[in-house]
Amino acid sequence: MQTFTLIFLIALVLTTLTQIWLAARHIRYVRAHQDKVPEEFSSQISLSDHRKAADYTCAKTRMDYPGILLHVVLLLAFTLGGGLNVLSEFWAGWLSDPLMHGMALIISTFLLMSLAELPLSYYRTFVIEERYGFNKMTPVMFFTDLIKQAALGLLLGAPLLFCVLWLMEKMGESWWLYAWFAWIAFNLFVLAIFPTWIAPLFNKFTPLEDATLKTRIEQLMSKCGFKASGLFVMDGSRRSNHGNAYFTGFGKTKRIVFFDTLLARLNPSEIEAVLAHELGHFKHRHVIKRIVVSFAMSLAFLWLLGYLMQQGWFYQGLGVDVATVPSTAMALLLFFLMMPVFTFLLHPISSLYSRKHEFEADAYAAQNSSADDLVRALVKLYQDNAATLTPDPLHSAFYDSHPPASIRVAHLQSQGQV
Repeated sequence: MQTFTLIFLIALVLTTLTQIWLAARHIRYVRAHQDKVPEEFSSQISLSDHRKAADYTCAKTRMDYPGILLHVVLLLAFTLGGGLNVLSEFWAGWLSDPLMHGMALIISTFLLMSLAELPLSYYRTFVIEERYGFNKMTPVMFFTDLIKQAALGLLLGAPLLFCVLWLMEKMGESWWLYAWFAWIAFNLFVLAIFPTWIAPLFNKFTPLEDATLKTRIEQLMSKCGFKASGLFVMDGSRRSNHGNAYFTGFGKTKRIVFFDTLLARLNPSEIEAVLAHELGHFKHRHVIKRIVVSFAMSLAFLWLLGYLMQQGWFYQGLGVDVATVPSTAMALLLFFLMMPVFTFLLHPISSLYSRKHEFEADAYAAQNSSADDLVRALVKLYQDNAATLTPDPLHSAFYDSHPPASIRVAHLQSQGQV
């Protein structure tokens, strides 16, 4: 057995057992606290709603088990099981051009993985989400969305993939730097076109018509120094009863979007507080900071890939026999498949960074709107989305981009305005 094979298997076992252990912890913790509403929420959330949130959380978390095991099976089947070798040989019989062969290999691999995961996605939507009253999708809408996503992925992703593979082939040892610039340009392009070209493919966006609410929001935006291309309402209720709000785009394409479900549930002052939170992300440049971090990480990963693709043990250790003639496409594919195994234990760092931004945005909302209104809005959203108020702390540290409900509310209350 290759040394790298052993390292890979140890990392895979460690990651898999950690994921299963975290899911089991989460379920036990939520169940242990399902019969008592936390004191700070007891006047607003009923015991029945609290128990519903516990049931919903546990049902979703139990679905992690087959997802984790399926991922392990697919990963081993494609790598040490020889699946990538079989696919590569299949496409070699049809495509002689190395770039076309590489694109076919990568696209077909991810297509097969997506098809294997499709039953779990369908079950989550039409069993779990349906059971708890959130799903509004029909099977036709579900598969139509999948077709749109696949077509959009090919339309945008295929040219990027071709560009990266070409750079890997033609630009020598420094290809990873050129590929990084291409990756930056691609991401900025997608950010620019997402609000006006991509998002409308899946949802309908209409200008906010409530004149009183619009005036109130525009006053808040003016106070915060935020300019947007428009205020829009998204028909989120076509697919789900979950509610949210966000701003998207950058430069002149920035726009603020409210789910229609959120507008139906919150009063104007609560909507203003939620928007103030989103504007806090803008004011603290959180989106820009996350983009910069993402680009820095991608540069490091591309450099690492540039090193690994020259090492025979990298291919052989993952079950691919191309040590004598390294394949750029195979190296890229192997890298994407194995990296999550080695980076999983870094999740708490990413979650901690994200929660820091959420605290900063909450503080900004408290200063420019009302902490009291934001707390009420959050409690309504927790209730409507059946979000558990008592997550397992360690599970939350790994996975949650937002602080747990009790900690977040306590932080807002510490602003002295509630």
